[in-house]
Amino acid sequence: MLSAGLVQGGEYPAPLKAEDFLRFDQDQAALGQLLFYDKILSGNRNIACSTCHHPDLGTGDGLSLGIGEGGIGLGLDRTAGKGENRIRKRIPRNAPALWNLGAREIHTLFHDGRLSRADTYENEFNSPAEEWLPTGFNSILAAQAVFPLVAQFEMAGNPKENEISGAVHDRIDAAWPILAKRVRVIPEYGERFVAAFDHITEAEQVTIVDIANALAAFMAVEWQSNDSPFDQFLSGDASALTAAQTAGAELFYGKGNCASCHSGPLLSDQKFYALGLPPFGPGRTRRFDPVARDVGRMAESDALEDAYRFRTPMLRNVALTAPYGHNGAYPDLDGIIRHHLDPSRSWANWRPAMAALPSAPWFREIDFVIWQDQRELQRQQQALDIGKVDLSDKEVRVLVEFLGSLTGKSTLTPPFGEPDWVPSGLPID
Repeated sequence: MLSAGLVQGGEYPAPLKAEDFLRFDQDQAALGQLLFYDKILSGNRNIACSTCHHPDLGTGDGLSLGIGEGGIGLGLDRTAGKGENRIRKRIPRNAPALWNLGAREIHTLFHDGRLSRADTYENEFNSPAEEWLPTGFNSILAAQAVFPLVAQFEMAGNPKENEISGAVHDRIDAAWPILAKRVRVIPEYGERFVAAFDHITEAEQVTIVDIANALAAFMAVEWQSNDSPFDQFLSGDASALTAAQTAGAELFYGKGNCASCHSGPLLSDQKFYALGLPPFGPGRTRRFDPVARDVGRMAESDALEDAYRFRTPMLRNVALTAPYGHNGAYPDLDGIIRHHLDPSRSWANWRPAMAALPSAPWFREIDFVIWQDQRELQRQQQALDIGKVDLSDKEVRVLVEFLGSLTGKSTLTPPFGEPDWVPSGLPID
């Protein structure tokens, strides 16, 4: 058995420590807990952050492509709505997990990296809001939190349904003051903001930035995870891993070449790679592109070399966050591992039934329409940044075992948990 630190073909990363994470105020985090589960932040008051990032589902939603505004229920039981209230579009990408997003090292978020720390617009971030993004966010996580609130199919709702979606179609920053007022006029929220933030002396001062900072404080504190068996192993406890997990770790950092991208303490290099995942769904592309495809990083950069590339996900608690891939193409770890090892073979063996898509008959022709475009399929299959790696079935099994060792012991006992109520009085999913 190899000791922590050395591995055949390379080295293990340094362990994640408390100082690797930003520090957040506990009172602000407690306030963020209520906001995270409160549907008051959605245009039609029918969906919360927690709906698509629920702790019971590994901080995801258990679906390949989510059901956003207009849906009913949680996880695999979530339905696409009925009549005029039914959803107009599936969420184009898999809901990312929220583990360790308070880490100091994080500089890029979203599958396509459309939010990053940069001075592009002189407001600390390169973001979809460009120069209209407000300033004062306590972290990139806080900046990220404001975008689902104004996304039509995620939380804002459709045009003419509410004042939020209407304002967004004027300009993205027009909706945030309306949402902030919605929150601060609720007496319980107003009082909590005054108590939690030194610069707020009366409820009328609460802005969307304060709301986002509270949300970020909660998410960062609630889902900080660095107490897995692998973390213990990295800290010097060579007995923390089973024999199978140790064998898997050696493969991950050696022959399997997994650590070439899933590197460093966060197990992500925060870069972008084309993996050739089987495509489906409405796609997410540039505004002028009518094809139901997802061009990944290219939609942000407009650089052809970025086509079909997606950000390397972090892997703490990955065993809890199925399905896998930017579009949730694979239902289990075995599937996504095998795809990395042999993308062409996995593509050929993939079937639409493997996608976890809640029934929505009105999308029947759209969900897999991209498979009728052979030229587009060929482009996606050819744009690969990974090559074939020969591993046996036994080696794949021990890789799965290793990924299981990344599950933190405290995931079942988070600092805050789910609230029993929220100040708006709206129901909690």
